Amino acid sequence: MHVLFILDPLPLLKAYKDTSVAMMRALVARGHTLSVAMQGDLYVMEGDVRVSATPIALVPAADPHGHDWWTESEAADAPLTAFDAVLMRKDPPFDIEYLYSTHMLERAEAQGARVFNSGASIRNHPEKLSIAEFPHLTVPTLVTRSMSRIKAFHQLYQDVIVKPLDGMGGTGIFRLRHDELNLNAILETLTNYGQSSIMAQRFIPEITQGDKRILIIGGEPVPFCLARIPAAGETRGNLAAGGRGVAQPLSEKDWEIARELGPTLAARGLLLVGLDVIGEYVTEINVTSPTTFAEITEQTGFDVGAMFAQALEAAVAAPGRATH
Repeated sequence: MHVLFILDPLPLLKAYKDTSVAMMRALVARGHTLSVAMQGDLYVMEGDVRVSATPIALVPAADPHGHDWWTESEAADAPLTAFDAVLMRKDPPFDIEYLYSTHMLERAEAQGARVFNSGASIRNHPEKLSIAEFPHLTVPTLVTRSMSRIKAFHQLYQDVIVKPLDGMGGTGIFRLRHDELNLNAILETLTNYGQSSIMAQRFIPEITQGDKRILIIGGEPVPFCLARIPAAGETRGNLAAGGRGVAQPLSEKDWEIARELGPTLAARGLLLVGLDVIGEYVTEINVTSPTTFAEITEQTGFDVGAMFAQALEAAVAAPGRATH
C-alpha cells in the first residue's frame, strides 16, 4: 500500500515516542510505502480533493532522539484517491481549519479515497462531548456555559473537575473542592464570562491510580493500557502535565468498556480510538490522533504498531465507501 499521513511537520515529532512514527515503522516493516502532507497541503480543484504530498523513507538505525530518521523526495500533487489509505494524524486543536479539513476529507471519501479516521467520524465525535452518548459509563457530567448551573453542580457534588471542551494535554483543567476560594474567577476565565461552554464532572478519586488510555483498533481493544499517574501534588495524569506513564493489562472492567464501545465506534469509521478511563468511568473518547503506541510497546513487548498496520490492511481490503 501507499499510505499518506496528514500530520504536523516532521521536525516537530519526537520519533522515539510519537505514535504516527510508530505507525510508519510498522507499515514499512510490512512492505508499504509512505508519503506525508500537512493540513495546509490539502486543497480542492474543480471539485476534486487533492494534496501536495512528499514521499518519505525511514532511515534504519537512526537516532530516535534526532531529526535524521527520515529522508524525503520531491513533493508532487495528486488526488487523495491516488493513495491506498489516508491517515488523518494532525494533532489538535480542533479549530476552524481542522473543521474545513474534515469536510475536504469527507468529500474525498465520496470520490473513493479511504480515510482513517474518516472526516465525518472525526467531526461528529467531539472528544469530550461524545461521552454524553454513554451516560451509564460516565460519572455525573454537565456541559454548559452557564456559571450558575456549574455552581449548582459544584454545590451538589462538592468536588468536581472543570475543563474546556477544546483543551488537550491537560490544559485548562481545574479541580474545584468544596471550599474553593477562586471559584468565580476560574469559571469566569473558563467560560469567558458565560460565552463558552465547558465540562464539569464529579471528581473521581481513582485518578491517583492513573488516567488510563485504552486503545481500540479496528473495534478490538489493545490488551494493555497506559495508566498516566499524576505527579505529586497534581490532579492531572496527562503526560504533557508531568504524569508518569505505566503500561498495565486491561482490567476486567476495562475489557467490558472497550468491548461495548469498540464495535459501535468502528462501525462509524473510527479505525483508531483512545478511551480515557479513570477508575471504572469513561471521561473522554479520543478520535483525532490517539497516542501511547510507543509507551505500551516498549513496556510490554506487545507491538501496537503491528496491530494497527494489520487492521489498516484489513480496512483497505474491505469494500470501499460509495463513490460518485
